[in-house]
Amino acid sequence: MKQLLQSLASGNTDLPEVPCPSVPRGSLLVRSSCSLVSAGTERMLVDFSKANWLDKARQQPDKVQQVLDKARSEGVFNAFEAVQSKLDQAIPLGYSNVGSVVAVGEDVAGFQVGDRVVSNGPHAELVVVPKNLCALIPTGLSDESASFTVLASIGLQGIRLAQPTLGEIFVVSGLGLIGLLTAQLLKAQGCRVLGLDPDPHKCALAEELGFLSFDLSLGADPVSWLLEQTSGFGVDGVLITAATTSSEPVHVAAQACRQRGRIVLVGVTGLDLRRDLFYKKELSFQVSCSYGPGRYDHTYEQKGHDYPIGFVRWTEQRNFQAVLNSFASGAVRTERLISHRFLFDQAAAAYELLSSPESSLGILLQYTGTADPQQRTIDLLSEPAANSRVHIPGQPLLGVIGAGNYASRMLIPAFAKAGARFHTLAASSGLGPVHVGRKFGFRHASTDVPALLADPSCNTVVIATRHDSHAPLVQQALAAGKHVFVEKPLCLTAEELSAIEAAHTGEHLLMVGFNRRFAPLLLDLQQQLTRLTGPKAFTYTCNAGAIPADHWIQDPSLGGGRLLGEACHFVDLLRHLAASPIEDLQLLSAADSKPCPDTFSLQLRFADGSIGTVHYFANGSKAFPKERLEVFAAGKVLRLDNYRKLQAWGIPGFNTRRLLSQDKGQQACCAAFLKAIETGGPPPVPVSELFEVQRLLLEAVNL
Repeated sequence: MKQLLQSLASGNTDLPEVPCPSVPRGSLLVRSSCSLVSAGTERMLVDFSKANWLDKARQQPDKVQQVLDKARSEGVFNAFEAVQSKLDQAIPLGYSNVGSVVAVGEDVAGFQVGDRVVSNGPHAELVVVPKNLCALIPTGLSDESASFTVLASIGLQGIRLAQPTLGEIFVVSGLGLIGLLTAQLLKAQGCRVLGLDPDPHKCALAEELGFLSFDLSLGADPVSWLLEQTSGFGVDGVLITAATTSSEPVHVAAQACRQRGRIVLVGVTGLDLRRDLFYKKELSFQVSCSYGPGRYDHTYEQKGHDYPIGFVRWTEQRNFQAVLNSFASGAVRTERLISHRFLFDQAAAAYELLSSPESSLGILLQYTGTADPQQRTIDLLSEPAANSRVHIPGQPLLGVIGAGNYASRMLIPAFAKAGARFHTLAASSGLGPVHVGRKFGFRHASTDVPALLADPSCNTVVIATRHDSHAPLVQQALAAGKHVFVEKPLCLTAEELSAIEAAHTGEHLLMVGFNRRFAPLLLDLQQQLTRLTGPKAFTYTCNAGAIPADHWIQDPSLGGGRLLGEACHFVDLLRHLAASPIEDLQLLSAADSKPCPDTFSLQLRFADGSIGTVHYFANGSKAFPKERLEVFAAGKVLRLDNYRKLQAWGIPGFNTRRLLSQDKGQQACCAAFLKAIETGGPPPVPVSELFEVQRLLLEAVNL
C-alpha cells in the first residue's frame, strides 16, 4: 500500500510503498476512500519542514535548549547526531480520513467489516485506527462530506468550551476550513455569527454561507465594525480559528467582547496578552484541545476505555458523531468548502498547493481502493546491501522487531557499526520499517512478526518494542530457534520470568541490552578494580529527570515503571563490577502520587561483603550530569562521570581519562553479542546474572 510522508529535514513529500499495518487489539483496519487536506492546519507543518535550520530553531526555542543541555552533558558530537537523527524522519501526513472497515481487532464492539467510518487516520490507502477515534457515517451522507468531520470536531470542541446560548452573538476569527465549519455549527445552535479574515475570497464564501464578514485586508478597524454590529455592547464570545504568530487576533477579540465575554483559542496565535483588556471586562480566555475529551489520553485512545456518558457527555468520538449528524441533517454544508480534488497518486501536487499563491481551501485526496491488506511484507532492496548480501551459515542474520526512537536512533545504528547483517525490520506500522530499513540496508520491511519468527533464514532476533511485549516475544523467538537480543527490561512479572527461564534451554543465546558493561571508560574502571582487594562500596547516581505520570512507562502493565525499565541497568552494572551474587536488595522510594516510583534508592549487599547504592532521582535539574558512578575500595576511589570522564584518587600514576563524546557501550555490546554467535562462545552477559537481577527487582517492586 502507499502512504504519504514528509521529510522533516527537507519538507519534501513522498508516496512510498509500505507494508499493510497489523490490526492490534481495540483497533480497526480501514480502506480509505477519501481524506481531507486542511490548507490551514497542515500548511504549518509543511512550512516548518521546509524551513532552514535557523528558522526551525527560532520556532522551537525549548528544543534548542534541550540540544544545548545534551551537548554539555554528552558532548557536541552526540548532540549533533541526535538532531540529525530527529530531522531524518519521515512523518505521516493527514488526520481526517474516510473509508470502509476491512478488519476488526479484538475487543472491538459496535463496528463490523463493511461499515463506513470517519477517523483521524493519516493519508494512506489502508489505516489502522483505535476504535474510540472512529465513528459510523450515517446512511445517505457522502464520503466527501464526511471527510470534514475531524476538522469540524476541532471547532465543535471550542464551541462547547465557549458555551453559547440561543441568540448570542459570536465572532469566528479566521475563516479557513475550521473557521467556516465552526461558524455553521454556531449558527445551528441559534447564534448570530460574524466572521473576520484577511482573505477576501474566504470572506465572500462566508457571506455565501449566510454570515456577515469583515475583510481585514482592507485596513479598516474590525473592533469598530463589531461594536457597530452589536449596537455598541460588544459580542458575547469569540472563537479564534486563525493560524498566525501575531497576537492581534486575541487583542481584537478582547476589545470586541462585552463585559465577561468568552474567548476560546481553537487555532494557533501569539499569546502576548494585554492584562488591561482582560482585567477591565473580566474576560475569560481558554485554549481548546483538539477534538475533545479523550484527546492525548492513552487510556481512552489506545486502550479503548470510554468515559461514562453521564459524567463526560462529549468525548472525541461523540463529537465526531454529533458533527456527522449535523452534516446529515443539512445544518452544516461542506460542498462549497472543497476547492480541489486529487487522486492519491497525485498527493505531492496537492501539497504543493499549500505553498503556492493559488487560493485553496478543502483539498480532497481520492483513493482507488486497490491496496492488498494481506501485503504485510515488502522487499526494500533490488540488490541486497553489502551487510546483508551473503549469509554464511552460523553467522548471525538479524531480524529486528521495533522501529521506534531507541531502535532507529541508537540500537540499529550500533548493530550496523558492529557489522551486523540485516534481514527484516518489523513493527506494527510499516512506516518505520520502510524508512529505517532502507537507511540501514534491511532486505525486507514488515508488519508480520509471526512471519519473521517463522523465517528459517533469519537466525537472530533483536527485540526493541514496548516493555509489555518483551516477554512474549522472547518466548516466541526462543521457541522458533532464534538467538535473542532484547532491550531491557527482560519482563514485567515473575510469571513471565519463569516462562522465559523454562523456554531458555541454552541452545541459543539470550542477552539483554545492558550496554553500560561494555562502555570503554567502564572497562578501564573495571581493570583498576581487579587490582584491588577486599569489599567494595558502590554509589551510582542517575539524575533521570521527570516524565509525566501518565506516560506509558509509568503504567505498570505497559512499561513496568522506571525501576524495571531503566534502573535495572545500574543494578546489573553493580552486579557485574562486584563479580559477586546479590544477597539482598532493598527499595526506598520517595513519596509521590505516580503509579510507579521514579525517585528512589536501592540498597544492595553482595555475597563477598561489598555493598552498593543506586540513587535514581526524577526530581533534579537537567543542568546536572545524568549519571555518575563512584567506587570506594582498598583506600582508593574511582569516579566515572557520564561515561565521558574517569578519575581516580589514591592510585599512583593514574591519569584522568576523557572522551570527546559520551560512549555508553552500545556498539561494543552489539559487537560482543554478534561475536558470541559467530564463535559459539558464552553469552557476553551470563544468563544466570540476567535472571538474578530481574528476579530481585521484581521482588522489590512487588513488596
